[in-house]
Amino acid sequence: MNTFEKIYEAVKLIPYGKVATYGQIAALAGNPKMSRVVGYALHVNPDPESIPCFRVVNRYGEVSEAFAFGGKNMQILLLEGEGVEFTDGRVNLEKHLWQPTELDVDKLSNL
Repeated sequence: MNTFEKIYEAVKLIPYGKVATYGQIAALAGNPKMSRVVGYALHVNPDPESIPCFRVVNRYGEVSEAFAFGGKNMQILLLEGEGVEFTDGRVNLEKHLWQPTELDVDKLSNL
């Protein structure tokens, strides 16, 4: 499995109503230093219907300025549609940041 595929599998694990950071996804995919690679992989997401890239935000809870599937406002609308709350233009990470379980980590390490 290549790096992009690992990234996509990690993103698929983010639950409805939760978000993950680029750094979290990078770490889950095997290299915590590849946050920018995560961003690029999500920008070229081949299957946005099953790979919910809109659930990935930066470490401050900010959405992407270059959200590939309709722009910044669309990412906000998609997240709000799942009940994700924003404060001062940022996702409320205290409430909505996904905390992967050991089971999630195991799923990815067995790929």
